[in-house]
Amino acid sequence: MDQADSGLPPIPAKRYFTIGEVSELCLVKPYVLRYWEQEFVQLKPMKRRGNRRYYQHHEVLLIRRIRELLYDQGFTISGARNQLAEHGARAAMTLHADTELDDDVDALDDDVAMVPPSRPVHEARVQVRALQAMTVQAASSAEAGWGALRVDLDRLSPQSLTALREALLEIRDFLS
Repeated sequence: MDQADSGLPPIPAKRYFTIGEVSELCLVKPYVLRYWEQEFVQLKPMKRRGNRRYYQHHEVLLIRRIRELLYDQGFTISGARNQLAEHGARAAMTLHADTELDDDVDALDDDVAMVPPSRPVHEARVQVRALQAMTVQAASSAEAGWGALRVDLDRLSPQSLTALREALLEIRDFLS
């Protein structure tokens, strides 16, 4: 589903979204989201004090997929549930890859820490950690977004960018 074709707003670069934010991002009322939680086992937002729901990026994508199946393609709830189950294994890997990336990078760092790194690997690892720090910093500021992150990326040397690109490609290959 293409965001431009669907008329849905773009998803901001945040780790967690409230039910109100998800409602606006997916053009679905909050009570519908709570109902869908009961109907679709894949949809399990994190709950904090007072039963406040916090959705992750992959759950927002899942809600958009459910919305597309129900509203655009005309499936019933059980039909949408079956459709998601049929495509579940492949979709689950794609949806969870984003949230598992941090864990995989940490595990990779633990494995690589035992071996004396070559210079490009060491530089790539340093750049990945710097990018993670910049992402957390950008996400924590209300006005900051990917634009602030892009400025910092533009400051990296061509060699660092090449090493970073190679490291990210290796991570992508490792996850697939």
